[in-house]
Amino acid sequence: MTHGSSVAAFTRWAPDLPERIARLREFALDLSWSWKREVRAVFRALDPTLWRLTRHNPVQLLREIDPVLLQHFSEDPDFLQLYDRAAAAFDAEASDDHTWYARNYPELRGRPIAYFCAEFGLHHTVPIYSGGLGVLAGDHCKSASDLGVPLVGVGLLYTRGYFDQALTLEGWQTDADETFDLSQTPLELVRGKSGEPYLTRLFSSGRKVYVAAWRLQVGRVSIYLLDTDLPDNDLADRELSHKLYAGGVDHRLKQEGLLGIGGVRVLEVLGIEPVAWHANEGHAAFMMVERVRRLGQSGVAFDEAVRRVRANSVFTTHTPVPAGHDYFTHDQIKEWAGPYWEKIGNREELLHLGRHPTLDGKHFHMTAAAIRLSARVNAVSQRHGEVTREIWRGLWNGRASEQVPIGNVTNGVHLATWMNFRIMRLFDHHLGPGWHEAVDEPGFWEGVLWLRDSDLWDEHYKLKNRLLNFVREEARRHWRDQWNEASHLVGAGTLLEPQAFTIGFARRFASYKRADLLFRDRERLLRILSNPWRPVQIVFAGKAHPQDELGKKVLQRVYSHTRHPAFAGRVAFIEDYSMLVGHRMVEGVDLWLNLPRPPLEASGTSGMKAGLNGVPQLGTDDGWWSEACTGENGWSLPLTDSADQEANDATDAWNLYDLLENETIPLFFERDERGIPTRWVRVMKNAIKVAGERFTSRRMLQEYVRDYYIPAVHGEAADMDAPGL
Repeated sequence: MTHGSSVAAFTRWAPDLPERIARLREFALDLSWSWKREVRAVFRALDPTLWRLTRHNPVQLLREIDPVLLQHFSEDPDFLQLYDRAAAAFDAEASDDHTWYARNYPELRGRPIAYFCAEFGLHHTVPIYSGGLGVLAGDHCKSASDLGVPLVGVGLLYTRGYFDQALTLEGWQTDADETFDLSQTPLELVRGKSGEPYLTRLFSSGRKVYVAAWRLQVGRVSIYLLDTDLPDNDLADRELSHKLYAGGVDHRLKQEGLLGIGGVRVLEVLGIEPVAWHANEGHAAFMMVERVRRLGQSGVAFDEAVRRVRANSVFTTHTPVPAGHDYFTHDQIKEWAGPYWEKIGNREELLHLGRHPTLDGKHFHMTAAAIRLSARVNAVSQRHGEVTREIWRGLWNGRASEQVPIGNVTNGVHLATWMNFRIMRLFDHHLGPGWHEAVDEPGFWEGVLWLRDSDLWDEHYKLKNRLLNFVREEARRHWRDQWNEASHLVGAGTLLEPQAFTIGFARRFASYKRADLLFRDRERLLRILSNPWRPVQIVFAGKAHPQDELGKKVLQRVYSHTRHPAFAGRVAFIEDYSMLVGHRMVEGVDLWLNLPRPPLEASGTSGMKAGLNGVPQLGTDDGWWSEACTGENGWSLPLTDSADQEANDATDAWNLYDLLENETIPLFFERDERGIPTRWVRVMKNAIKVAGERFTSRRMLQEYVRDYYIPAVHGEAADMDAPGL
């Protein structure tokens, strides 16, 4: 929404549905439909074409569908059978009686755990995410719903999203507001006790800022998204919840203050009393600071307040480079907090919580504060844990990194979201319709190796064609809406073909992720792509951060090759990357490419998503791939250890070309008498097995519960190994 207030412009959707199928509205307003096959099947059956045109948005579908058609379906026995199955699947979420959490921790059922994050990637129809952090948070919440973990999410509602990406003919990224209509989402405004459109207020730069909250239902989990775009707020304060990661340092400070301080207050107004608090990345550190402040205001001594907050706080860091963390000057914080700051009796002690060992004493470092205020801290892969302990050992007076008490929980992805339904149906047939209930059983994933080669290959080929059809549809849509040069169409992938070996790369375009490494020796790459007996093509997607000029230049270099005649349309770039684009790519390419410069990849979940769909990865030995690559599920570049970054890049490029030319491409084109690449399919099966067995968010959340949440609830070892102040 680009004009007016988000609250003032919001109109709750109230369709006139036939009574027999009236629960369609209930289904549409709970995002669990996005991973429940039975419910998705109902919406698709209503009008497959409209379902595609609305880009899988059930709210919009029900608003636009012909009422005559709805009446017809309310009397159609076949549809009603489908509808009743969906209702049964939906109702299974109404209780947590038989969930993993209820079985293992029955005494903690219904006792909420707060989960704060600056972004949530749950579905492309709610575009309040930029990339991996947000999608990881979304998968975290979805698995909490599946397992019955009583999680309550807190984030911000960005009414203008992240940004819409468009590329000029020269390949330069332009950034426009991402507009979406709140009334076509499942968001619900939570009103105050007297009906006011806000729940609380805070002070920012000497002004009152009213804070609204929108509830997003994700199965058993509720997420509350804070919004300041209210008529009673100053224009500058209304803009706090407009865009994700926008504006300068002062704007970022206010957004993070809104998330942390506003989030704590909104939960209090709603009567939600968390027994544990989880900050996902340093953006949420003010949540802990606010809790220390409140205890101090109630008369608790500062050291005791810190001890209590640490006792039930969990902090996850995702950033593997020292320069990647937020920090603010003390003067910025004091100016932002205004009169509120002057009323704090222990303000200097609070500021000291954010002291960083290598910065001067006049900065508040968000990650340093979060580490000090959390008794349990973790990185997001084993390799990232090693890097993180080295980065932060200064907080423990420089002790040896292996003695720093920061653990790791390797990220995972939500299987039911990221595994395509075609692969799931294959599992239904070969492993039994109740296979999803057996995924934790020892040896379950070995069964994947016994899938029939022809069945898996046929399904993959269909998904590959689906991707290429999607690429053409996206090109047609952009041609209609914004492009006026035919050369855009070639760069968008309209010349891609299903027989070619298709490599996928979809990442944030940060320079360390090295999207352009493939083009280091253009002549050698040209020979690889243009081999008529073994044709190869590459599909790219991703956004550079609006302030990342180096990332934009990398993107521009990649895009320039999409229009080069020598490549004959074998290099494509899909504009405006989103979760929808991500789904199509991880399902439909033949090989996933992930080339970060070690050790700068914290985790890298896109390869996990590809693996669940039988797409092997070729990547550097970093992040999750350091744990995942077995030699049977993909390929890993040998580690380079030169201190010369340029030399390492050159060596990695040479090894990449060598693997492509001598191993991956020949293996893909090695076919049996049926035309099936049986040895390649074996790698596909192992990709599914390893991803499903070890890299799902179900496994990830079980680790968080066992090793972090339950100890936090009980305050175990809360005052041991505390970093120095």
